[in-house]
Amino acid sequence: MKWLTALVLASTAMTGAAAAQTLRDSALEIFKPLPSTVPAVKDNPVTPAKIDLGKALFFDPRLSASGVFSCYSCHNLTTGGDDNMETSVGHGWQKGPRNAPTALNAVLNEAQFWDGRAEDLKAQAKGPVQAGVEMANTPDNVVATLKSMPAYVTGFTTAFPDEPDPVSFDNMARAIEAFEATLITPAPFDAWLNGDDNALTPEAQAGLALFIDKGCSSCHSGVNVGGHGYYPFGLVEKPGADVLPPGDKGRFAVTETADDAYVFRAAPLRNIALTAPYFHSGKVWDLSVAVEIMAESQLGEALKPEETAQLVAFLDSLTGTLPTITLPRLPSETATTPRPTSELR
Repeated sequence: MKWLTALVLASTAMTGAAAAQTLRDSALEIFKPLPSTVPAVKDNPVTPAKIDLGKALFFDPRLSASGVFSCYSCHNLTTGGDDNMETSVGHGWQKGPRNAPTALNAVLNEAQFWDGRAEDLKAQAKGPVQAGVEMANTPDNVVATLKSMPAYVTGFTTAFPDEPDPVSFDNMARAIEAFEATLITPAPFDAWLNGDDNALTPEAQAGLALFIDKGCSSCHSGVNVGGHGYYPFGLVEKPGADVLPPGDKGRFAVTETADDAYVFRAAPLRNIALTAPYFHSGKVWDLSVAVEIMAESQLGEALKPEETAQLVAFLDSLTGTLPTITLPRLPSETATTPRPTSELR
């Protein structure tokens, strides 16, 4: 038994506060609490006007060719920032190839998508809009749609006042990124990191100690408890084909480097209790089972039932509070607004 876990289990030998502080000091070397303000994003100053515009765009299904699917369709902010489906349904009711990651706290990730192919949320926002199995639209049609509605023209002009032609596909992505930067969810774990000894239950603290001692934090660290770094899925023992489909080689599709076969970006674990099913394949619906699969495949560990329960208790402490979001009233269509289509392309 490693020392942090032993410390938590033997905390009667010292005051509870002293044991918690020792664990906290170790945790603060690995994790960081969420920022108290909206994080800055590279090359895109976040302003109230951009946030308001981005919120409207995030909820607007008219960014899709069919007029059915919006960002919100796959990133439901009432159910953990994803769609709680194995893989998402998109244009023409096609199924996508991977489980939708959460949009909550996504601004804190090193890169976006399971394979890290988008360097930031600006790049990520453009992908689903153009993907044939998702929103199946084109940049030109998106811009034509937005320019057809005077309220959007005004919104873009206000959000991007120094540009001669502010309604653009790039600025659509910048506005969505600005809104998503506000989706920060402070959790009990943050309160505990900031000094509130009562914010974590004893079981959650034991789970945190196990999380560190067993090596989970080697990949899942930092402010988002993951979301950075690329690692083989099946470092010690590859999961079965039901969990790790052989046809999806992860980051290999981006780099075409043999060493990147079945390599994926470490998943951020904030709000993980809300975002079943798990893994890029979306094949596992039980968080306890997902924890045990990760222990076996990445660490070569067979967990005891009480260890699994403690680790899940810690992961539960990462469930945060969403900012209050009022649904936007979207601009009205006009006679020049492109009509929806369900044709596949």
